[in-house]
Amino acid sequence: MKMTMHIDEDVLNRVMQVTGAATKREAVEIALNEMARRHKLKELFSAGLGLTPDELRAEFAPGPADALDSHGIKVAETQTPYGDQSGAAR
Repeated sequence: MKMTMHIDEDVLNRVMQVTGAATKREAVEIALNEMARRHKLKELFSAGLGLTPDELRAEFAPGPADALDSHGIKVAETQTPYGDQSGAAR
């Protein structure tokens, strides 16, 4: 589907950097898929997984790796770009 959107360039550039997306379109698709994945995980976790609310909180308590970056994007770890960026054949 084609549409016109106004997206913060700093956020879009950050997503491209973090994911290694080669195009803006790819970066937006990656970000949308990640949000859908996270929502699905929340739905699954809301089922309880057989744990009490206190046990769930303890298991998924935020740690240092969950700190927000300057754009408000949560990242678990520094991501490397997808694919071989060196241009060398393997």
